[in-house]
Amino acid sequence: MKQLLLAGSLLALAAFALPNPPVDKKRPAAQDPNTTAEVPQDNKLVIYQMMTRLFGNKVALNKPYGTITENGCGKFNDITDKALEEIKKLGVSHVWYTGVIEHATMTDYTAAGIPADDADVVKGRAGSPYAIKDYYDVAPDLAVVVKNRMPEYEALIKRTHDHGLKVIMDFIPNHVARSYKSDAKPQGVVDLGAADDKTKAFVPNNNFYYLPGKSFVVPANYNPLGPLKGPREDGKYSEMPAKATGNDVFSEAPSVNDWFETVKLNYGVDYQNGRKTHFETVPDTWKKMRDILLFWAGKNVDGFRCDMAEMVPVEFWAWVIPEVKKVKPGIIFMGEAYNAKEYKTYLDKGKFDFLYDKVGLYDGLRRLMTGGGNTEDITKVWKEESNGFSSRMLRFLENHDEQRIASKDFATDPKRAIPAMTVTATLASGPVMLYFGQEVGEPAHGAEGFSSEDGRTSIFDYWGVPEHQKWLNQGKFDGAKLSPEQKSLREFYGRLLTVTSQNEALRKGRFYELQDANNLGKEYDQRRIYSYLRYTDKQQVLVVVNFSTDKTYRPTITIPAEAMKAMGLSPTKFYTYTDLLDTDEPRNGLSLTLAPLSAYIFEIKPR
Repeated sequence: MKQLLLAGSLLALAAFALPNPPVDKKRPAAQDPNTTAEVPQDNKLVIYQMMTRLFGNKVALNKPYGTITENGCGKFNDITDKALEEIKKLGVSHVWYTGVIEHATMTDYTAAGIPADDADVVKGRAGSPYAIKDYYDVAPDLAVVVKNRMPEYEALIKRTHDHGLKVIMDFIPNHVARSYKSDAKPQGVVDLGAADDKTKAFVPNNNFYYLPGKSFVVPANYNPLGPLKGPREDGKYSEMPAKATGNDVFSEAPSVNDWFETVKLNYGVDYQNGRKTHFETVPDTWKKMRDILLFWAGKNVDGFRCDMAEMVPVEFWAWVIPEVKKVKPGIIFMGEAYNAKEYKTYLDKGKFDFLYDKVGLYDGLRRLMTGGGNTEDITKVWKEESNGFSSRMLRFLENHDEQRIASKDFATDPKRAIPAMTVTATLASGPVMLYFGQEVGEPAHGAEGFSSEDGRTSIFDYWGVPEHQKWLNQGKFDGAKLSPEQKSLREFYGRLLTVTSQNEALRKGRFYELQDANNLGKEYDQRRIYSYLRYTDKQQVLVVVNFSTDKTYRPTITIPAEAMKAMGLSPTKFYTYTDLLDTDEPRNGLSLTLAPLSAYIFEIKPR
């Protein structure tokens, strides 16, 4: 590993690492603008998200709108011991299995007793995994033997746990498929909508919102399978009275750009009457959704990623999360959220463990990765947007909703993720997430079907993920077909996430930004270089990254006296700096060379 021997007057740090200390005597002064008063929490989960339908698929035909027979489909059983072993080697602690719950699809499973869906209200051949058809069942696509689909999922949960990994699954609380009807619900469970008064637009204990006297109208320009014909496709879908659409559209005729394949769930909010709330007694939908969460918690899952959490009233979360945790303490709730002004409300009042940091760090890093933006965007995140709760923000550069880094719609070159992912993983003590295929530079080329070519890996259609399949290597999970560049990229992700998960300073250390101290430094381009310290009493780390794609810098990093004092290190001593991301032979020296798209994580120790 590379080592730099630098004087304390140039670089140094220290800190504390006490669980919930009553008094933090080593905290930098509150007026210091380069740090915060936040006491970090050790929340450094490393999450590997996979689209379960795509992860183990070995078929490479990739025919647009192809059937499950033509394009293939990954199964629970494809996620083998070897696959989990290799995922864990990346430093991963949790696996988010996306798209597990049964959803509407154009694939016919009537032979297994599952009613067929109408193509006019399904997006893509495989269907959206967020248009739930039965909350109490798993997708038949994912089973080798359809009638054994639940045991196959339960076996995957156990297999994941056997490898020391924890399981996260989706919870989709805001909407369901228009065809929702549970045929797998436990005895005694009343189905969603079964007891609704459909003559009224809103009743607090109805599960859905209705448009009395009006029939649902399929968007006129919706063509389910392009040039092909979908099952039962005729431009019509029988729904009388029509229900409100999932993205809060109270019209019988939603547009093709709406979530027209879904219906909105009623949590006791009268949207058409000034959003008046009716929470005096616990609404029926709240109870039903609690029971669904408890059903899956009973399958021994370890957490839920809650879809579009802000579209459901925070009062529901404040009630349901403690209800579930009474039964299963330690289970985690991660909320998909995009309104930064409401983050604190959903964390504190809503009781979420973690929320997405998309509108904040992701957006700022994306601008830097595409040649725009400024490192001040990063400063704004820790200083303003997540100040006080950064340890509870889930950070990422890819997920199923976002464009692939290597796509032409984003950064094109997957190496542009190196400085950005380093910041994503190490800026704070909250969880970090990796999306399958990201680690090998999957570019999401090609028009899969419903979503066309948009820089994303489709969640709507059956598809092979080409660069990921090179690592998959027909189920060997050995990466034998990866290029040297891809192997190097995957090794970077593995080193970064392993260091992140094992280094105390990165897991629960304090933060100190070094931008102000270096703004006049020679060759320190503040627009493209970003540096900061993370530290506890036992471990000290310096992070330096270069977002420039074409310029090498040779700066001398300076630590201000305020930081030295706060960290308790002597400015007159010398310290050894070991680069935790580099496995080259050790070297000593004062100069720091920042090549284009480079990142360093230096562990600092007294000489």
